[in-house]
Amino acid sequence: MKKILLVDDEQMLLDALRLSLRKQFPIETACGPIAGLAALKNWQDFSVVVSDMRMPEMTGVEFLAKVKEFAPDVVRIMLTANIDQGTAIQAVNEGNVFRFLNKPCTVEELTAAINAGIRQYQLITAEHDLLENTLRGSVKILTEILALADSTAFGHAEKVRDEVRGLCAALKIENSWELEVAALLSHIGFMTIPAETILKFRSGKTLTAPETELFRQIPAMSGRLLSQISRLEGVSKILTYQGKHFDGTGEPADSVRGTALPQGARMLKFLYDLVELETEGTSRSAALALMRTRAGWYDPAILAAYDLPEGQRPGAQSAPSKPALEIDFSQLRVGHVLCADVLTKDGTLIVISGNRITPTLMERLRNFNGLSGISEPILIEG
Repeated sequence: MKKILLVDDEQMLLDALRLSLRKQFPIETACGPIAGLAALKNWQDFSVVVSDMRMPEMTGVEFLAKVKEFAPDVVRIMLTANIDQGTAIQAVNEGNVFRFLNKPCTVEELTAAINAGIRQYQLITAEHDLLENTLRGSVKILTEILALADSTAFGHAEKVRDEVRGLCAALKIENSWELEVAALLSHIGFMTIPAETILKFRSGKTLTAPETELFRQIPAMSGRLLSQISRLEGVSKILTYQGKHFDGTGEPADSVRGTALPQGARMLKFLYDLVELETEGTSRSAALALMRTRAGWYDPAILAAYDLPEGQRPGAQSAPSKPALEIDFSQLRVGHVLCADVLTKDGTLIVISGNRITPTLMERLRNFNGLSGISEPILIEG
């Protein structure tokens, strides 16, 4: 069971409450709001905080409002000798108080309120776990579908996802999860374009005006598709602006520019262009030199991260590549990274080089192998 924090400016009262409640709950006390905030530094250890209203330094409402800011899941209960309507409204609006108790209250009343708070905490965390698992599952399914539907785009996206991690470290961005998801799902808008049009685009053929318009709308379409999924709103905004230049030119045609653009969108714009140039055979140094000539395209802070010597640049710390291994299809496993395209025996392309084998991709390959056979050997990273 997680701990219950009691906060009051009267140490004798805290000692008495601890003595009365210690057999039922793991109790921690703090004399005053400053000590209470210090105790909540590791807020994950607590499920409920009970605070007095009248304390020096700050009121109970002010204290619980601060608790709400950095520990929103911790359930907040207020003890007060005088609760008027204005105080109650302020406590609910600012501190999101779960329950009020009038002082003096009995141990039985306080015990019942704490038990109710624990149940509320369990409901909150269970809902968060459900949403988190649902979200992870949704992202996993979407990436698997993209890998099956367009292995070329997905292989490109995986390389960008790997680059995102290095750039986040260079820019000291601690939570890169949202940016990594944005990288993997950045081409989801391609799902709305006919396969023959995508093939025409990738083969370098001239597109008609309507076909060009379809590709122009991919970022906006990607953003709209993901806006329908709860908690991916930030990813949706990143994808909407992923093709826009730092100076505000490009799509969408609005006034957003510079640092007003989502940071993730600025990163994706830079990294996708970098990976695309490298995929075409340009060395990293030459690609970066070319990109620096594109005035207004990229965030100067991102360009600056790549001005370091070659061995210190983001993404340059990866282990040296090993010679590719030749294996039979029977030896292929989930997690292997392909060093060459995988074809059927009659020459049909199934998966392009650079893709990591996922469970769904493995199942796809097994199906092709059963129907028409897989060309061997298969080249994977050593």
